Amino acid sequence: MNVTQDLSFLSLITNAHLIVQLIMALLFIISLTSWTYIFSKLFAVRSARRLTIEFEKTFWAGGNLHALHQNAGKDRANSGPLARIFEAGMGEFIKSKASYVAARESMDAGAVLDGARRAMRAAYQREMDVLESHLAFLASVGSVSPYIGLLGTVWGIMNAFRGLANVQQATLAAVAPGIAEALIATAIGLFAAIPAVVAYNRFSHDIDRLAIRFESFVEEFSNILQRQSR
Repeated sequence: MNVTQDLSFLSLITNAHLIVQLIMALLFIISLTSWTYIFSKLFAVRSARRLTIEFEKTFWAGGNLHALHQNAGKDRANSGPLARIFEAGMGEFIKSKASYVAARESMDAGAVLDGARRAMRAAYQREMDVLESHLAFLASVGSVSPYIGLLGTVWGIMNAFRGLANVQQATLAAVAPGIAEALIATAIGLFAAIPAVVAYNRFSHDIDRLAIRFESFVEEFSNILQRQSR
């Protein structure tokens, strides 16, 4: 028996039990999907952080808020999450002031400010939903994949020991291929889980930091609008 050939990685997969092969295929699909989300989320978070820093520099440079609002509204898809939060709040502030002027009523500063804050909070929630998309999938992959691989391992080992019933003399050479095939499932499960856990923790940390910057901006911009509404 050619042990090297029988115990090669590809041979262990192709000669595994059908149930184990199906579990391996499932784990491969999960891992491929996980890596797709990891790379897409990596670019999305980096872009959001870069655009947020750029908008903060522009905003605190002391430019005209109306001009900044117009620029943010021209290309909302590429303006960044913080610019869209600002655009929502400033847009609601301008509309509320215009409605009071059109009705020839004295402006209720508290109502105008509350409307702008609600608009910014709604925009904030939308941006956070986008940033946090697929994180639940990565968390699920990190927690479930090892158990799916373990299921394949248990099934493969059970099948290997059942095969010993037809052998008069049980030897390590007889049971080793079956056990090795089974352990491949656990290895694939860990290969899918470890990157997902690392990516989930990293992205959660980065998104939490962005959320703090968004919330701080909402409060600071609300103070600016309060001064302008007097």
